[in-house]
Amino acid sequence: VAIAANVLVYAAAVRPLAARSAGAADRASAAANALKASEKDLALAKGLVGGKARADEELNAFYSKVLPADLTAARRMTYASLPVLARRSNVRYEARTTKVDEEDRATRLGRMSIRMVLQGEYRNIRRFLYQLETSPDFLIVDEVTLAEGTAADEPLSVIVALSTYYRAAAGSKRK
Repeated sequence: VAIAANVLVYAAAVRPLAARSAGAADRASAAANALKASEKDLALAKGLVGGKARADEELNAFYSKVLPADLTAARRMTYASLPVLARRSNVRYEARTTKVDEEDRATRLGRMSIRMVLQGEYRNIRRFLYQLETSPDFLIVDEVTLAEGTAADEPLSVIVALSTYYRAAAGSKRK
């Protein structure tokens, strides 16, 4: 009778509780794994938000400290400095043309293109380009075209296409 009572209690109470306990342990393990995954996702999201905030700060610093404030500042930055840079590099400054592109309303940026014609020895032209690329002014060298002179003693001619960007005024419609 005692054995039968033990089997009956085991079948009616202990076994279902053991199964329920195993299911609860599995659910607790799954919940712990889900919690770890959620914490990992939260850390990634916080890193993304922090990275975006840093990128916004750096972009604002770039706009305020590096880019010329407007078209006038961009012209002022290049008008006198490029001939001086050519003179310091022993390169003869022949000609210059400037073109202002339409300002982009979405980015609030304007672009000024400069085309310079220079003459000089190869090493001096290289020095000019190096000084141009390492200057603190925000200038982009778009293209360099080197032409050899027809006579042996004639200096090399180089056409340098540059561009700079500047902050456009809000609501600007310059073309």
